[in-house]
Amino acid sequence: MSGHSKWHNIQKTKGAADAKRAQAFTKIAREMIVAVKEGGGGDPRSNSKLAAVIAKAKAANMPNDNIKRTIDKALGAGNTENYEKITYEGYGPQGVAVIVETMTDNRNRTAGEIRHYFDKYGGNMGAANCVSWSFDRKGVIVIDNEDEDLDEDTVMMDALDAGAEDFEAEGETMTVYTAEDDVAAVSEALTEKGYKLLEAQVEMLPQNGYIKLGEDDAKKFQKMLDMLEDFDDVQNVWHNWEDAE
Repeated sequence: MSGHSKWHNIQKTKGAADAKRAQAFTKIAREMIVAVKEGGGGDPRSNSKLAAVIAKAKAANMPNDNIKRTIDKALGAGNTENYEKITYEGYGPQGVAVIVETMTDNRNRTAGEIRHYFDKYGGNMGAANCVSWSFDRKGVIVIDNEDEDLDEDTVMMDALDAGAEDFEAEGETMTVYTAEDDVAAVSEALTEKGYKLLEAQVEMLPQNGYIKLGEDDAKKFQKMLDMLEDFDDVQNVWHNWEDAE
């Protein structure tokens, strides 16, 4: 599982702020509403999709009141929000694989914008499954070790006992990997053990690790990622670029 670089990219903008946090909460709320409707109700004990989104929300420090309000809204008879999940795939500069997960109420708007970002920054949008075949869906839980005072062996054993598949220590963070359906249960068990989670969600991880880009292509690709992630319809962007820090 080595090469999981997403958290390092997030750290760069960690202090960037309330606007980003509000946008993140909005996207998580949208995901939660869809999970309630598709997964069979508002009880995470019987709705594994909802349980996974709640774990993600808690790791992002979304207040419990916000979580409850969002679930209540999704269950409300007057809720007419109707989002569909659409995934777009393609290539960035130098053939970097890109997967863009969206939730939209207007697929024409979303497809046009996504295609524009690919074209503008040296990439091209491809057909369904053109790159996703080379990624695995895994639960990824990032544990805060900012003070570097956690014992690696203890955390690893706690994670494996909770049902994790793999573990990786990376200085100020420790990353736990799970099966897609186990991320909620494992994150809950680790939280109960007293660990602070920075992230808990299902991600698309490249099977063959990450690749590096030259300076010009890296700048171009970063701009493309920024534009995609700032687009409200985009939920997640996965890729196999290794950001050289």
